[in-house]
Amino acid sequence: MSEILIRRASEADLEAIVGLHAADELGGHGDQWTAATQPAYREALRRIADSPDNELYVTVSDAEVIGSFQLTFVPAITNRGTLRCVLEAVQVRGDQRSRGVGAMMVAFAEGRARARGAGIVQLTSNKRRLDAHRFYERLGYKRSHEGFKKIL
Repeated sequence: MSEILIRRASEADLEAIVGLHAADELGGHGDQWTAATQPAYREALRRIADSPDNELYVTVSDAEVIGSFQLTFVPAITNRGTLRCVLEAVQVRGDQRSRGVGAMMVAFAEGRARARGAGIVQLTSNKRRLDAHRFYERLGYKRSHEGFKKIL
């Protein structure tokens, strides 16, 4: 395997990031990179980059984006005010799965969380992603809550 680099995402990475999500049957949310959608993705990246509590990363090998994830830092009143890090939008390109890339991304995310003073990393995973659930459990994550969403 070639050297793998994890770095902050840039506008040049957007098409590849959206492509990772578009290729995901469960987590794609209808994402597509088109002339009509590009302004929305660029604006989302701008808002993420402008927020001190959001970080968007890409994982790169041989100059190709092979993974991506987002960290959001949430101050909380519970648990004695423990800062939480929400790990979300985790994607590894299909041909790169089961090669340690996801574990490397999660370890990087946990390192960023510690560096920012977070005491908890939390994430959600689609109920149908049984392989992902086993993956997170192998990394020490525990099932703790039932999640809900409402589209507005």
